[in-house]
Amino acid sequence: MTASKVPEVTIWFWLIKVLCTTVGESFADWINTGLGVGLGATAVIFTCVLALVMGAQLQLPRYVPIVYWLTVVVLSVTGTLYTDLLTDTLAVPLAASTAVFTVALAAVFGVWFARERTLSIHSITTRPRELFYWLAVLVTFALGTAAGDWTLALTEWSPGVSVLLPVTLIAIVTAGWRFGVNAVLSFWLAYILTRPLGANLGDWFAAPRSAHGLGLGYGLTSCVFLTAITAAVIYLSRTRIDVIDPNDVNDHTVPVSQRRVSAVAAVGFYAVVILAAGALLQWASMQPHGEAGGHDDEDPRPAAAAATVVPGRISAFPATDIAHLRNVVQDTLVRVNAGDQAAARSRITDLETAWDQDQDRLQAIDSNTWTALDQEIDAALKSVRSSSPSADDEKRDLTTLLNSLH
Repeated sequence: MTASKVPEVTIWFWLIKVLCTTVGESFADWINTGLGVGLGATAVIFTCVLALVMGAQLQLPRYVPIVYWLTVVVLSVTGTLYTDLLTDTLAVPLAASTAVFTVALAAVFGVWFARERTLSIHSITTRPRELFYWLAVLVTFALGTAAGDWTLALTEWSPGVSVLLPVTLIAIVTAGWRFGVNAVLSFWLAYILTRPLGANLGDWFAAPRSAHGLGLGYGLTSCVFLTAITAAVIYLSRTRIDVIDPNDVNDHTVPVSQRRVSAVAAVGFYAVVILAAGALLQWASMQPHGEAGGHDDEDPRPAAAAATVVPGRISAFPATDIAHLRNVVQDTLVRVNAGDQAAARSRITDLETAWDQDQDRLQAIDSNTWTALDQEIDAALKSVRSSSPSADDEKRDLTTLLNSLH
């Protein structure tokens, strides 16, 4: 029999998958904003890198840990970037992109099953099945990004709290599998959920303690997770404990003695889980978010008025940092004045990313000024990203912020 092109699904599989998700997103942000490449150019770069890595993966006759997991990392970055392009450049609402990627994933699975009569990871032994597998992985990353970002937009949960939802859902999926719910369905649901889990976990590690994070920063967090991935992949390469035996035809996904749950019962089980999660998100979206630093989407100005930037205090921050922020705000204002809302949304993302990346360093210099400026930036972000943007509100908030940055 042909050797499998993917690893056995063990605890190592899930551990490295989560780590890859975190490192992939951090690296994309570094290229996009840290090097000033921009979202569109970063997406093009990683699409080219994906083509090269995928070409190497497809040429291999068997599963090779370092190439396989490198492919997963690049797919994680690329899938995230595609979602960000829809949201930030094309102004597609997160709810819509979540629905689009859900339909796309269903279509991939439908065509895959119609052709191959299986969606099991243990059946990836032919080129068509491997192509279907990687396409499904790419779409799951995009879907996980959209669904995760949509959840955070609705709830405005802190980094630590946001980790709990995907962890809980993964635990429920695992429990369902243990009690006999279809193993293939359970696998792919868990695979999707690891995307928001990894991203939220990275944010929790990197966010400052004042924002209920662990305060490691994005640089150190990426190094820690990358080191863990490297160590795990080296271990797997040497021990080969995750290599699927081509002579073993068993599925490995459900113990032989375990009674399988009917398809109707499985659908009912996950329908209840989805409804419960939806009810939780609906409840969370209706709660006041002022303590977490968020504001009402329809009127962010009252919260922003709680603190003001004291004239002259902005000079405490490095001039290069302020100049970069000022340029982004000016560019955004120019686009708003020109009536190009999509371009304004795209440009102001650079403001958010740069501000978040510099948070630890700037907040340590002058916490009060940082807090006041953070509220003005948040107000500008909400105005530009509003589902029903008002040009007057956008201009007012961007002008206020621009004045504070001088």
